Amino acid sequence: MATTGLKARMIVDKFFRIAEVDKRIYGSFIEHLGRAVYGGIYEPSHPSANESGFRNDVKELVKQLNVPIIRYPGGNFVSGYNWEDGVGPVESRPKRLELAWRTVEPNEVGTNEFIKWAKEAGSDVMMAVNLGTRGIDAARNLVEYCNHPGGSKYSDLRRSHGVEQAHRIKTWCLGNEMDGPWQIGHKTAEEYGRLALETAKAMRLIDPDIELVSCGSSSSAMPTFPEWEATTLDHTYDAVDYISLHQYYGNRDNDTANYLARSMDMDHFIHTVISTCDYIKAKKRSKKKMMLSFDEWNVWYHSNEADTKIEPWTIAPPQLEDIYNFEDALLVGSMLITFLRHADRVKMACLAQLVNVIAPIMTENNGRAWKQTIFYPYMHASQFGRGVSLMPVVDSPKYDAKDFTDVPYLDSAVVYDEAGETLTIFAVNRHLSEGLDLTCDVRSFEGYSIVEHIVMEHEDLKAVNGPGEEKVAPRSGGSSKLDSGILTARLSKASWNVIRLRKAP
Repeated sequence: MATTGLKARMIVDKFFRIAEVDKRIYGSFIEHLGRAVYGGIYEPSHPSANESGFRNDVKELVKQLNVPIIRYPGGNFVSGYNWEDGVGPVESRPKRLELAWRTVEPNEVGTNEFIKWAKEAGSDVMMAVNLGTRGIDAARNLVEYCNHPGGSKYSDLRRSHGVEQAHRIKTWCLGNEMDGPWQIGHKTAEEYGRLALETAKAMRLIDPDIELVSCGSSSSAMPTFPEWEATTLDHTYDAVDYISLHQYYGNRDNDTANYLARSMDMDHFIHTVISTCDYIKAKKRSKKKMMLSFDEWNVWYHSNEADTKIEPWTIAPPQLEDIYNFEDALLVGSMLITFLRHADRVKMACLAQLVNVIAPIMTENNGRAWKQTIFYPYMHASQFGRGVSLMPVVDSPKYDAKDFTDVPYLDSAVVYDEAGETLTIFAVNRHLSEGLDLTCDVRSFEGYSIVEHIVMEHEDLKAVNGPGEEKVAPRSGGSSKLDSGILTARLSKASWNVIRLRKAP
């Protein structure tokens, strides 16, 4: 195996455990925005559409991603949404002016249709309630509609809509990005904290088994961060199970070395939120540990200029349709690695979004569905990142970027599936011009051998995929070997790597 001067070392031991990986960190998000629903998952005129109007070709791609939970119906959309508009006979549903994105919402798809689709796609639903224009009453009624078995106004209304069995939705978001001035019904931290607490109490009186997510900051750059978390949790700490984080990154100045280091900002964001949660825990003398739901994350910047030119008050215009390149896939890989390294506190995460809107899956109206570059690291993590997240000891060369110092060229996470006796190493080489020789001590995994080494690489960092043209895709056959418990691997320059080991039978 050829070597260069760039070397990294890692020790992986099966007893150095962070936590069990909650499969819901591989969740996603569908909002009534752009072509996510209409022309995305739902297109009755499409050749692959089922009897309900949902595209089977899209659903099959979602199944490949093995998405455990999908947040719905927003997003900014939910802060002006009346859930009653989306239930009952479709022909009787109103068309509404949708103020968050200034479009017309036809309400052809609503609660029951989406939950049925998600179930067919193998996903649970993380339902969001409107705490912008509405509040306690609408939220409690929606829980009753979805989760109560029958014999009450809203549960019987659901049954009259042809849904006899309760949906039993487990996870609920108490609004969306309520710290943001752009949000319909934007609130101060005190206002939101009080409303979220009282809404949580009412929702739990109907169904004590639900789990609740309180709104955290819309990004780490918000001027109110992290005071927003401290103030809102002062109210909600005992009433909720998670606090949310949202973060998007871009490479507007075309500085790739700096861009690929942005997962370090995400890491700092997570650490700060954990510290704030633990401060409130100490302040309240609580024994409860608050968990994190990173329920919006992705790259988002390519489509910003195009979105300024959209004509308002149309149905499902192409909005937020970022076309992702290879370097975007590398950063998405590092963001997934960051979640795995925080598996003890980050228990849910939602790649925003799933189809057409800043998404791994794209469609043509009445045409093909295809995979963006970011599809693959997301799929690999979801497929192989189930088990216990381990804490590797890493020694990597580093570099300095415009906004970051001591950036490790090797970005890595390790997952051990004890039941399946498999070990998976996820690794990004951030170096843009040199390969990285990795030596990894895995002697605690006696009798293991390499199953495969998946690599995603491309000479052009700006290479993109398109319908019928997949320029960026993974391949097997990466350069790695295992001898006497020592794994050696060659990580190509600017590459995403998945090295899988399994115990021999």
